[in-house]
Amino acid sequence: NSWSENRVFMASIRRKNASHSIFKRSIFSPAQSAMASRSSFESWSFKLFQKRMKISSEVAEYKISTGKKVFDRAREEEKIRAVTELADNDFNRHGIEELFQQIMSMSRKLQYQLLAQNGVVGRLPFIAVEEIEKSRVRVVFQGVEGAYSEAAMKAFFQDDITSFHVEHWRDAMEAIAEGSADFAVLPIENSTAGSVSDMYDLLMEFENYIVGEQVIRCQHNLLGLPDAELSDIKTVYSHSQALSQCKEYLGTHRDWKQIPMVNTAMAAKKVKEDGDKTQAAIASAYAGEKFGLKVLADKIYDNEANSTRFIIVTNQRIFRWDAKKISISFEVPHTSGSLYNILSHFIYNNLNMTKIESRPIPGKTWEYRFFVDFEGNLRDSAVKNALRGMEAETSYLKILGNY
Repeated sequence: NSWSENRVFMASIRRKNASHSIFKRSIFSPAQSAMASRSSFESWSFKLFQKRMKISSEVAEYKISTGKKVFDRAREEEKIRAVTELADNDFNRHGIEELFQQIMSMSRKLQYQLLAQNGVVGRLPFIAVEEIEKSRVRVVFQGVEGAYSEAAMKAFFQDDITSFHVEHWRDAMEAIAEGSADFAVLPIENSTAGSVSDMYDLLMEFENYIVGEQVIRCQHNLLGLPDAELSDIKTVYSHSQALSQCKEYLGTHRDWKQIPMVNTAMAAKKVKEDGDKTQAAIASAYAGEKFGLKVLADKIYDNEANSTRFIIVTNQRIFRWDAKKISISFEVPHTSGSLYNILSHFIYNNLNMTKIESRPIPGKTWEYRFFVDFEGNLRDSAVKNALRGMEAETSYLKILGNY
């Protein structure tokens, strides 16, 4: 057991173990050996990944010269089937499928970037303008005078516009589609009640586009006839979202019947026209002034910061040079990982997604289209790269506006 004997023993081990890996397994513990192997594997994997990306660059050069498409779904599916068949169990088969899907996805994104750098970019059917016209234009809003949508219109446009109101959101979309109005002001989202889902459906149905937005504080009040008292009220009218935004207050008056209307100001108008002091409306103080109603209870909303975001819509494909937000809609195959693959275009192009919604696709049971807002301008190369990739890899893509 002397030091010299140990040297002889160690020398004999080195002679017996021809490979370096066997030597490591003999000297180190199983955990140390596993960590050393993992480190070696990671280094090897990194080199292979770099080599794969270099090949992708060469493929991009070939596609630039030949005009071939980056994404060939059938070919990629064929390649993935071939490699997954080599797996020895279901877990590894699924892992290999996911691994190669991501490798191919990253390769495509690199190719899209290289195509853009070489000037091979698709033309977007939108025209950049310095300003959105806010003076001497025709504007339509839904509801009646005193509606929050009228307040949003007044905040966004100048005083010298020509405006008119319609009963339904669809009527407003039709007005700009047929040219009787230049712009429409429509609600898209409330900070308390969430999105106005029907509006997303209308944006898909009509070839109208978002060019601006305006946020309005919604300070709901309970309005009644001048001679009415709170104890007289039996029925409350308002828009369904306004009723939802005041549910805590309404919860203290469970005997009141709640009836939804298409607009808060129209609810105020109904109370005025019916002349029934058992009726009340939830609407703005401005609507109360318009229709000569008394405030029976003020600030009855649940959320102090309660606000509604309105969109400014037109039938022109235009956007401001300094626009900072883009809204899109897309559909993807109803398969595992398809949504992730599309959203990864935001990651690889360093774009910040600010919102995502889903809506059922008409005629397709349990299938959905997605609505996404993200930061950017249609002139940005990163935005062009992302949209090019998403257009190639989605079943359907529509740019709803840049504003």
